[in-house]
Amino acid sequence: MSLTLAVARESADGENRTALSPETAKKFAALGTRLRMEQSAGTSSHFLDPDYTGVEFVPGLTTAYAGADLVLRVTPPTLAEIAALPEGSVLIGLLKPYESRERLAALNARRITAFALELLPRISRAQSMDALSSQGACAGYQCGLIAAARCTKFFPMLTTAAGTIRPARVLVIGAGVAGLQAIATCKRLGAMVEAYDVRAAAREQIESLGAKFVDTGVSADGTGGYARELTAEEKAAQAEKLAKAVAAADVVITTAAIPGKKAPVIITRDMVGRMKYGAIIVDMAAESGGNCELTQPGEHVIANDVNIHGPLNLPSRMPTHASELYAKNVYNFLSPWIKDGQLNFDWTDEVLAGTVLCKDGATVHATVKHVLGEA
Repeated sequence: MSLTLAVARESADGENRTALSPETAKKFAALGTRLRMEQSAGTSSHFLDPDYTGVEFVPGLTTAYAGADLVLRVTPPTLAEIAALPEGSVLIGLLKPYESRERLAALNARRITAFALELLPRISRAQSMDALSSQGACAGYQCGLIAAARCTKFFPMLTTAAGTIRPARVLVIGAGVAGLQAIATCKRLGAMVEAYDVRAAAREQIESLGAKFVDTGVSADGTGGYARELTAEEKAAQAEKLAKAVAAADVVITTAAIPGKKAPVIITRDMVGRMKYGAIIVDMAAESGGNCELTQPGEHVIANDVNIHGPLNLPSRMPTHASELYAKNVYNFLSPWIKDGQLNFDWTDEVLAGTVLCKDGATVHATVKHVLGEA
């Protein structure tokens, strides 16, 4: 009997993405997989039901999940949605593994094999599966557009009959995938861009995009492509030099985040007080607390005459391409293990072993267990 793959409409407020695109549906069908979707599950991503071929559309999440072997999601399921998952099925998505013990307990109670794509090892072989990177690119692009739309100045230099307009000055903090995309977007819009990252290796990438690197003399290269947390002394040295760049900027975009932890505070209340009148901060890290001390997640606030914007779920603002990229990540993760319509995992594979969150009724990821105090 063929593997049954199910996708339901995402239930999180403001979530417009879907885990299965028309393109990846064709590819899964070619592997012998039976596909079932809740009606209109892709509509918010601008994928209509007739756009999908070889997919059975059914009313409601419960019907979509009934008897499924494999469930694809973008966001974590609610407790009620977990109760609708077939016992022993496989779940794949961005499951926010560090967020809720209760959710993990519910998954384990139903013996769900859950893969959290946030846990994917940062190795070369897994790049095509890296949902954090693909969605980070969408978020960084959106940050650049938000900054340009809310800035009180033109981004590019303009020569007009009334005189020359100087370009806006943009500072991007954090040069991961999202930060680099923000840099590239702001450069394309014509701004003067500076950027900073605590990882010394980021300097070459920043400069390759035409931005100027802000050198604070502090390096925090960590493991797995992430930055390590700075010591108190390093934070003080960083802040002293970074404050000057922040004060000179018309726009500051912050993108620094550490998986499983609160976002590091980089822009303090004092630094905001030294910024230009009418300057703007776009804090991409708002979902995990924010890189600015005064950020209010999901809100636009004004403090010391500086506009501080804390947007949430940025990839969902461009759901068509965000969904296409995410669906490809999921397909690339799963396709090596589907043969003749059957799912056969090799648990010695480092990608699978590094990404699995729950298995056989227990939370098995060591880092998640440690963070949640279960180790």
